[in-house]
Amino acid sequence: MKGVFENCMNERMKTDRGLEVNVGELLFVLLRKWWIIALSGILFASMFLVGTKLFVTPKYNSVTKIFVLSQQDGKYLTSMDIQLSSYLTKDYAELIKSRTVAQEVIDRLELNMTPEALMSKVTVQTKSDTRIVTIIVQNEDPRLAQQLANVIREVSARQIVDVMGVEAVNMVDEANLPVTPSSPNTQKNMLFGGAWGCLLAIALLLLRHLMNDTIKTDEDVERYLNLNVLASIPTIETVPTKKGGKFACQTSK
Repeated sequence: MKGVFENCMNERMKTDRGLEVNVGELLFVLLRKWWIIALSGILFASMFLVGTKLFVTPKYNSVTKIFVLSQQDGKYLTSMDIQLSSYLTKDYAELIKSRTVAQEVIDRLELNMTPEALMSKVTVQTKSDTRIVTIIVQNEDPRLAQQLANVIREVSARQIVDVMGVEAVNMVDEANLPVTPSSPNTQKNMLFGGAWGCLLAIALLLLRHLMNDTIKTDEDVERYLNLNVLASIPTIETVPTKKGGKFACQTSK
């Protein structure tokens, strides 16, 4: 019997590679273990929440806007002049993030950083249908972010007038004092962590199920070994009795 069983198992291992994956069975495994998936998602979401709160420094955005007044304003403007002014806003953005502007801002505020480090905190946004330029400064200190935005606006406005020869650069919005951090996004990080936790649990459950080659039911014998089940032998369990320390046999299928 032992040799026959070993031959059957070897034959099963040979045919396992050709078996098709039963999607319904995999879904049933996941549904049966839904609580593990949910628990893993909650655990990872909590870990990402704690990590965000403890290890990620909040950053604040201060925003200021300028309007570039060209020398043609107040005169008769053609469509070509308006289109040219829109294209020039990209040049204004490059001047705002120039090394000259950054170095002057550093000198005025007596900052201990390089021009490259300062400009990495600055984002300049321009729209194709307007000459309004938006300057966004991000920093861990909200008051410093506001101060940097105002000084960058003042220095870059003078730089634009000197280099581009425009009429003037007017302030549209003064830099605001941010009260809520722009990053990190705690809710987004929690959802990201929860999704990763659920995916990890699903992958481990499926891997464990696919790697499990034990035969549990009569259907498994017919499916994997291509044999018909003629009869099933119940298992025998010994249960201790209270009389004389003897054991009684209990059968279960």
